[in-house]
Amino acid sequence: MVSEGVPQDDRQTLLHGGDEQEAFGHAAVPPIYQTAPFAYDTFEAYAEAERRDQEQYVYWRGTNPTVELAERKLAELAGGEACKCFSSGMAAITAALLSSLAAGDHVVAVGQVYESTAALLKHLAKWGVSHTVTAGCSIREIEQALQEHTKVIYMESPCSMTFRLTDVPEVVRLARSRGLRTLIDNTWATPLFQKPLEHGVDLVIEAASKYLGGHNDLLAGAVIGSQADLKKMFSKEFELFGAALAPFEAWLLSRGLRTLPLRMKGHQEGGLAVARALEGHPLIARVNHPGLPSHPDYELGTRVLKGYSGVFSIELKDARFERVAEVINRMKRFEIAPSWGGYQSQVVSPNYGYNLKALEQERLSPGLIRLAVGLEPPEELIADLEEALR
Repeated sequence: MVSEGVPQDDRQTLLHGGDEQEAFGHAAVPPIYQTAPFAYDTFEAYAEAERRDQEQYVYWRGTNPTVELAERKLAELAGGEACKCFSSGMAAITAALLSSLAAGDHVVAVGQVYESTAALLKHLAKWGVSHTVTAGCSIREIEQALQEHTKVIYMESPCSMTFRLTDVPEVVRLARSRGLRTLIDNTWATPLFQKPLEHGVDLVIEAASKYLGGHNDLLAGAVIGSQADLKKMFSKEFELFGAALAPFEAWLLSRGLRTLPLRMKGHQEGGLAVARALEGHPLIARVNHPGLPSHPDYELGTRVLKGYSGVFSIELKDARFERVAEVINRMKRFEIAPSWGGYQSQVVSPNYGYNLKALEQERLSPGLIRLAVGLEPPEELIADLEEALR
C-alpha cells in the first residue's frame, strides 16, 4: 500500500475544521441553516451586505453558514485558499471549465474522461470552444495535442474506466511553459490520496457525491483553488448559473467528511485485496488497478499518489455483451448502479450492447467491467466474483 495512515493534520481538518462550537451556540454538531434569505435590521446593513455578498450571508444562492463549513473543510484538506460547493459534480466541472474558457479557445482532455464531461466538451462547440482528446496520458501525447488556441489542459487521474495515470507535476510544468491553465477531476483519489494543488494545478474538482459524502445519499460537487480564481467564479459561473448546494446536502457532506479517513482506508484495503485475487484469473484478460505492480503506471503511482481508492476495472477475455451481462447479473454482493464511493459495492460496464462503435472510438474494451469495492469483507466479495465468473 502507498498509505498506511492519514496524516494527523488531515484527520484534524476533517474531524474539527470549522466546527468551533462557540460559532454555533456550543452545539456538539453544527446545525443546518435551512433558510433561503437572511434578514437585516436596517436597509443600510442590507445594502452593505449586498456589496460584500461573498463574505456576508444574504441569500443561499450565494452563501450559507452550513455550506460554508463544508467549503472550509475541503479547502483546508486540499491545500487550497478557497472552495465553492455546487449542487452536483457536473455543475462543478461546468463552472471550472467555463470560468477558464472563452469563445475560440481549445481544450486538451487527457485520455478517457467521465462520459458526461466528454459530452459537455462536445456541447461547448456551440459557443466556439473546441477540444482534443488524447489517446493516452503521456506527456508526449499531451504536448502533441496542444494547438495555437489551447487554453486548458483537463485531466482525470486515474482516467475513467481504464485507470491510467497522468504525471500531474510534468503536465503542470508543460502548461506553465505555455501559459495554460490546468484543471483536474480528483474524485477517485480524494484530497487524502492526491493533492494536485501542491503540484501547481489551477483548479481541483471533486464530485462530492462519491467518497467525500460516502453514503450514496448526496449529490454535490466542489471546486478548490486560489482565492482569486474562486472569487471570479463566484459572481459568474456560480451565482448566475444558480447551481448552489442546499444546506441539508452540505450538512450531509460535512458529516461524511468526518469519517473519510476511516472509510478510505477500508476502500483501499478491500480494493487491493479484490484486485489481487482477480489478477491471473483464466477468464480475465486484464485487471486495471494502479496499485498492482502489473499496471503500466504503477511506478508513477508510487510517486504521485498517497493511496488507492476502491474503484478499478477488469476486462473479460470473452468480451461479448451477453457474457458481460451474465457475469454482472450473477453477482450477489455488487449492486448494479452508475455511481460509486458509498459503503456498498457496485458494478457497471460501459458496454450496453448497442454502443460498440462508441466503445471503439473511446478505445475501451467491450469486455470491461468497473468494480467499486465498498466496505464489505473482501473475502465475501472475492467469493462472489469467483462464483459470477465461474
